[in-house]
Amino acid sequence: MNRIVAALIAGFIAIMLLSSTVFVVDQRKYAIVFALGEVKDEISKPGLYFKLPPPFQNVIYLDKRILTLDTPEPERFITAEKKNILVDAYVKWRIVNPKTYFRSFGGDESRARNRMSQIVKAALNDEITKRTVREVISGERGKVMQAIKAKVAAEAEAIGVGIVDVRLKRVDYVEQINNSVYERMKSERVRVANELRSTGSADSEKIRADADKQRTVILAEAYREAEKIRGEGDAKASQVYAEAFGRNPEFYKFYRSLEAYRATFKDKGDVMVIDPSSEFFKYFKGGGAGGSPKK
Repeated sequence: MNRIVAALIAGFIAIMLLSSTVFVVDQRKYAIVFALGEVKDEISKPGLYFKLPPPFQNVIYLDKRILTLDTPEPERFITAEKKNILVDAYVKWRIVNPKTYFRSFGGDESRARNRMSQIVKAALNDEITKRTVREVISGERGKVMQAIKAKVAAEAEAIGVGIVDVRLKRVDYVEQINNSVYERMKSERVRVANELRSTGSADSEKIRADADKQRTVILAEAYREAEKIRGEGDAKASQVYAEAFGRNPEFYKFYRSLEAYRATFKDKGDVMVIDPSSEFFKYFKGGGAGGSPKK
């Protein structure tokens, strides 16, 4: 019985020792093998590996993936015009030299992030102080990011880190400058609006005056043409009347008298006080000069 227990204990110890000599490297990790506190090996390829049991050799793992360093709050920087702006940036980075990275931070990622934040902030400050607000916000934003990336990459290489990308997410004025910029933009828009309004009013008056002029000219020409036509019609009517009346003057007189009677007796309520023997009733009395029938 004692032999079986001893065998089981020995087997368990052997399994424990064997398991302590085997380790697996994930494809997303680096593995660093230490021998008595010194870095003995660096493994970047995934697979199954062997080592001596502790305390002779130990293994720690470092992340191989692309990591993101994002500033929690926008940082304030001063431009070349001595104006304050807020910059919100992020950095994509990864470990490219595990040994150097471990020697720099002992595998502590928080220490690495703090150091990266300092490097990025210094690079941002160096580049932004050289440029104006307009260049940072729009004009040379791409150049600014490239310059910052180059500075950060040069310093990050010394701590075993590679920089994948640097981006400025947002560049904005501080609140006080925002208000002054807004008021300046508002004043400019009001000035442009007033200028456009005055130009529009001038154009409107010009168009209205031109339209009135054209209306007056058209009416004058129409009136002239109407008077011309009316004159021609009156002349023609007078010619026709003259020709007709020249042929029979007595008929003309009779016709005119009928028109006078029609106009005079149009309303039955009209009352006339006139001498019955007057010339007005000539054609009521008899045939007149033309020998028209008597009543």
